[in-house]
Amino acid sequence: MDTVIIDTCTKDGYCIEACPAGCIHPTKDEAGFADVPQLYVNPEECVACGACIAVCPADSVHVLTQLPAALQPFIEKNAAYFN
Repeated sequence: MDTVIIDTCTKDGYCIEACPAGCIHPTKDEAGFADVPQLYVNPEECVACGACIAVCPADSVHVLTQLPAALQPFIEKNAAYFN
């Protein structure tokens, strides 16, 4: 995984549309979309293209190497969604 989504995510879906790998879930068509507080990046499928970062209006998608210490728990939260 090269990117991580944090809790300021508004689930607008721009990142889902921009992702060429289809690694951001849940999509609006998937079960559980309404129940989750944010979207998540699948660490096994992310291709580190950065397309999702550029389109996020809430600045909720971050490069792992630039993630502040206070936001580090979101790395595990993103991965845990897929386990």
